[in-house]
Amino acid sequence: MTATYTFDIFCTLDGFGSYDENGDWGGYWGKQGPEFLERRLAQVSAAQRVVLGANTYRQFVEILGPNADESTVDDPVNRRMFTVPTTVVSNTLEGPLQWKNATLVPGDAVEVVARLKEESDVPLRSHGSVALNRSLMAAGLVDLVQVTVFPVISGKTGADPIFHNAADFDLELLESHILDGNTVELTYRPTLHP
Repeated sequence: MTATYTFDIFCTLDGFGSYDENGDWGGYWGKQGPEFLERRLAQVSAAQRVVLGANTYRQFVEILGPNADESTVDDPVNRRMFTVPTTVVSNTLEGPLQWKNATLVPGDAVEVVARLKEESDVPLRSHGSVALNRSLMAAGLVDLVQVTVFPVISGKTGADPIFHNAADFDLELLESHILDGNTVELTYRPTLHP
């Protein structure tokens, strides 16, 4: 049985995955509400293995801290990241990694994730890791794309357009949720467009 792989990404309405140094939005673009946080906590609390690229892992360590004891983050969603088994796919990082739950796996990302999908007894979920997930989508390894669209447009400060230079895909909408009246979570099954 092959494990399901979900590319989980947050973005603005105009498709940016983050904002540059001039942006003063704050985490979740400052738009997190109780429904969103409750749903996210349930999602990250489910049995799973997280897959990250080197850049996203570095960002998480910078934002969340090197371990739970030293973290200044008091958000149960983000604190859960310290306990979820995590595979970091990278040829640039050197081990051991700071997070106790994180394992460094060098090599070609497509080969590593294909092997993980075959061997894992729990679903795989990747938060962010835009470049990694673009290549995995092109290789047909992403089963689900979960996009959470926050109610903002960051035309001046937007950074990391999530699908810039990605391959073309047809999307089948499987689920949609409106959270807190203004944040939209969309789950799609992607198929490479011929």
